[in-house]
Amino acid sequence: MKIFHTALAASLALLLGGCAVGPDYHRPQVPVPAQYKPLPGWTPATPAAEAPKGEWWTVFNDPMLNQLEPMVSVSNQTVRQDYANYQQALADVQLARSSLLPTLGVTGSASKQRTARSGLSSSAANFRPISTSGSLEGDISWAPDLWGKVRRTLEENKATAQASEAILANATLSEQVALATAVIELRVNDANADLLQQTIDQYKEYLRVVANQGAAGTTPPSDVINARTQLENAQSSLIALGVARAQDAHAIAVLVGKNPEELDIPHSTSLPTLPTVPVGVPSTLLQRRPDIAIAERQMAAQNAAVGVAVAAYYPSFSLSAADGFSQSPLAGLLHIANHVWSIGADASETVFDFGARHSEVAAAKAAYEASVANYRGSVLTGLQNVEDDLSGLSILAQQAQVQDAVVQNATEGARIAFNEYQAGTVDYTTAATAQATLLSAQQSALSVQQQRLLDTASLIGDLGGGWSADELGDSKKPTATR
Repeated sequence: MKIFHTALAASLALLLGGCAVGPDYHRPQVPVPAQYKPLPGWTPATPAAEAPKGEWWTVFNDPMLNQLEPMVSVSNQTVRQDYANYQQALADVQLARSSLLPTLGVTGSASKQRTARSGLSSSAANFRPISTSGSLEGDISWAPDLWGKVRRTLEENKATAQASEAILANATLSEQVALATAVIELRVNDANADLLQQTIDQYKEYLRVVANQGAAGTTPPSDVINARTQLENAQSSLIALGVARAQDAHAIAVLVGKNPEELDIPHSTSLPTLPTVPVGVPSTLLQRRPDIAIAERQMAAQNAAVGVAVAAYYPSFSLSAADGFSQSPLAGLLHIANHVWSIGADASETVFDFGARHSEVAAAKAAYEASVANYRGSVLTGLQNVEDDLSGLSILAQQAQVQDAVVQNATEGARIAFNEYQAGTVDYTTAATAQATLLSAQQSALSVQQQRLLDTASLIGDLGGGWSADELGDSKKPTATR
């Protein structure tokens, strides 16, 4: 066994001194601007303690949103699928790490046999006595990672696992933003229904006045018909809102992992609060957006894959040893006289492969270059998303101010027109047109508010929500739980 111990020690020394072929990973530099492009009416905020964190949806101050959002990370089926994929990636890391260590085994056997003496009859007296034999051995095999192929594979699998973790975070954030969007749209639908109901009540009053005047003969029958038609059109529009509301409610149920019929969402009379979101500086996107972290970790994995391909140029070595006892008959198996052992080594090297290894290295390098382009493209797309959101919020804020003035003027115009109609100074068409103009102005204002809320939710998602690349684990062990 002294020979075995010496060989094992020598192999350990070779392993510790072995090199890892292929390029070491360095994150490529991506130019980012010092700040987002300022627009009239927009002042960039500085991230502070009140910036959106893990529970970023609370800034909308909506009770239902606060209740449902935590369910996304637990019950959403897309998130659960990505969580399972992440667990699989962690298992692959453990599998790759095990290749660095020797494989140990124990084998044992026992048998009974009886043979006949040669040249004699087959009677029982002519058989040799029954003999029992057995063996007990322990064996060890190991392929030293002299050129770093296993270490590069482990590096690749760790980066892939971290990418899977970021994919899980990205899926969670995307589904959370989708839920916020669905809730906002449902709340706006309810607000629009309230607006139409108020208009219907106003139209009913119009119809009452016009019908009384028609009965008195002071207004033509056509005015009564027009008033009734206007009322019925508004009632039809209110009913039609039910389709969109049902679809929003069903979408919300699915996003939180429920059957559509399981979730009953009551009508709400208030919209979510429009928050102000601190946006920081563009360089924070590289840490705060999960999709950028995915691209960066995929790039690291492809870099390690180049090293795995390069290692194929070098010879492979393996060591094996066995130690144990063998005896026939079985009695005295563990006696020192029955001690057996073996030790061996194996080496192999490909001499000619007609360019196969060269092609594998070239393919790995090309895949790495593609991942670099994907990473830089992800950063640019992230910057574009945030700039789009900021531009939309800035422009919509200006539009909201103008639209509020439009609503005020339309409200006053509808009131004056109806009073003039009652006084007989204008016809009913003028009053009806003024009321329709008011409804259109109110719906436009509501649409602007809806888009501002949606752009804010989109901005939070495009900024990475409360996620940070610093939260990525080192993939040494499966630490995630659900």
